[in-house]
Amino acid sequence: MVKKDAIHNTYIALLRGINVGGNNIIKMSDLKACFEDMGFRSVATYIQSGNIVFDSDHHKPETVEDIIRNGLYQNFSYNGTVVLISSEELKQVITNAPDGFGGDYDRYKYDVLYLKKPLTALEALEDIPVKEGIDDAFAGPGVVYYRRSAEHLSKSRLNKLPSMPVYQHITIRNWKTSNKVLEMVGGVGK
Repeated sequence: MVKKDAIHNTYIALLRGINVGGNNIIKMSDLKACFEDMGFRSVATYIQSGNIVFDSDHHKPETVEDIIRNGLYQNFSYNGTVVLISSEELKQVITNAPDGFGGDYDRYKYDVLYLKKPLTALEALEDIPVKEGIDDAFAGPGVVYYRRSAEHLSKSRLNKLPSMPVYQHITIRNWKTSNKVLEMVGGVGK
């Protein structure tokens, strides 16, 4: 668990496309060092897909996001999507999940589509593809909850999302990863 200090803000940076398909290969130790070099503290990463928890003295998320975007570009030539959320926002994402979401892994795969501000969940839902009887999508606080039939994964429309313009403002994490990151900031997952 990351240590908290009342005068600091705890954030989570979710980077899209890190270490996926041989692209944007960044070692987590290098990513952690980069965040520390940018002045962030209590930096921790989770798995290889660009989940970084850290503390910052900056109280404006826009400032934090600018620092991260510039630092990642300078150090790794990374110019992908960075979704920045506070630990409180992540708690709301987990707490406000639809009833039963994440509760039946034999039948479903559960994903959380984190939205880059100012994109809202209702706006995103207009463009996120859903196949009736296979996929379900639900609006949440800064996210879209997406449930896919495990039996029919190849028919899910979530696979089409990367080819759509809205995808430039989204990064996806599965439900288990979302809960694990919440545990890292001292919250209790579902």
